[in-house]
Amino acid sequence: MADSRTASMRYLKRYQHVVDIQQKIINFLLSIILAGGLTYWLNTPDLDTAQIYVLFLLFLSIGLWVTEAVPPFAVGLLIFGFLIFALGGYYYEIDPDNAAKYVNKYVQTFSNSVIWLMLGGFVIAEAMQKVNLDKTIFQVTIQKFGSKPRNVLLGIMLVTALFSMIMSNTATTAMMIASVMPFINTLDKNAPIAKALLIGIPAAASLGGMGTIIGSPPNAIAVDAMKNYGVEFGFLEWMTVGFPIAIILVMVMWIFLINKFVPNVEEIDLGFLQNEETTDNSKIFRIKRRIVSGVLLLTLTLWLTGNLHGIPAAAVSFIPIMVLTLVGIVSGNDIRKLPWDTLMLVAGGLSLGLAIQETGLAEYYVSKLSDYDLNLYALMFAFSVMTIVFSNFMSNTATATILIPIAILLVPDSPIILPLVIGLSASAALFLPISTPPNAIAFSTGRLDQKDFRYGGIIAGLIAPLVIIGIVLIIAAYYG
Repeated sequence: MADSRTASMRYLKRYQHVVDIQQKIINFLLSIILAGGLTYWLNTPDLDTAQIYVLFLLFLSIGLWVTEAVPPFAVGLLIFGFLIFALGGYYYEIDPDNAAKYVNKYVQTFSNSVIWLMLGGFVIAEAMQKVNLDKTIFQVTIQKFGSKPRNVLLGIMLVTALFSMIMSNTATTAMMIASVMPFINTLDKNAPIAKALLIGIPAAASLGGMGTIIGSPPNAIAVDAMKNYGVEFGFLEWMTVGFPIAIILVMVMWIFLINKFVPNVEEIDLGFLQNEETTDNSKIFRIKRRIVSGVLLLTLTLWLTGNLHGIPAAAVSFIPIMVLTLVGIVSGNDIRKLPWDTLMLVAGGLSLGLAIQETGLAEYYVSKLSDYDLNLYALMFAFSVMTIVFSNFMSNTATATILIPIAILLVPDSPIILPLVIGLSASAALFLPISTPPNAIAFSTGRLDQKDFRYGGIIAGLIAPLVIIGIVLIIAAYYG
């Protein structure tokens, strides 16, 4: 009986694998057909061949990102290849001597300052994990909040939010959930405080990512879009708008969680938060911890004081990249484990945005919309809600990549407002376990049902647009 059951399960898995592949093939073909149909429908004699190619690529990328027929990073690589071959061939026909110059810029987005800024953040996060500095900071900080359930939840959410501003949201969530699971495992499966912690940690990680440029890829995409329109938005400038929004939304989420999941105990045993003795007490290990601490402090200081010393944030990112690899704290194996797929996705998105601008496709549709009176406030709310909705079903990086170039065309005279709104709103998608990797990590503990995420997702979806739009308008008025 056991053998037949095992054989049946093996057959079922193979069958499901075949069905999944067939569904992806169907989605891929449907994306191509839909992109071709939309391009044909929008084609006019005013568009040249390069613009038609880019328009088709835009629709195809959207289709593939939404359906996930191929991995999101593969769409980024597809953008590179399509622009090289399609536009390369087009430019070769009209200007053979300079064709390479036209397409080189689309490949060079992989060396964009945004990519180096994100890479610096990835290296710092990896080094902190290697020397257990992340856990030490977490454990020392959380003990300051006392043992009342609501205070413990607040402390864990705030620490998660702060970590996610300099680390990957996914890595932060994994670290924090690993830190609290020894406690959660002592509770009943449906214990209110357990649900509050497992919902609050991924929510705080996603919302906290709004705080800095490196906190979430959509932030970097928004900054690059503004830079293309002559607006320099540095690390400190982003924190001016992102940090208060992140803290406000985390506090709002905390309030709603403690009201819904009322703990049935007066105090929580914080024994699970006691500092763990590291198995490596060697002098070399202690030196490595000091080096990582020093590099982290120096890098953050230079990022925050960019207006004083004038060193670009991307250039500062080379400090952790160089120092931490030269001293061997971050090894070659560690570098290979970094999320290069995210960098490929971002670079591809930057390349697509550049192509939309360079080919004149942006200007063409701006001229078409110039006769319409578009209300800025309505656009802000519409794009914020669209971003949150789309990000619940597809990558928030892909969502920002799609919507920011489109939105900025509608308000070319104010290239700050909509990129900020979209970039920040992309981190507020919390409705489903698949909405963000942090949600997926929390769901994988087996302590939550899919419906448990809906409460936080609805709260974030309703409150985030209002908070984001309000603070962005204040900042935009300051930049005037």
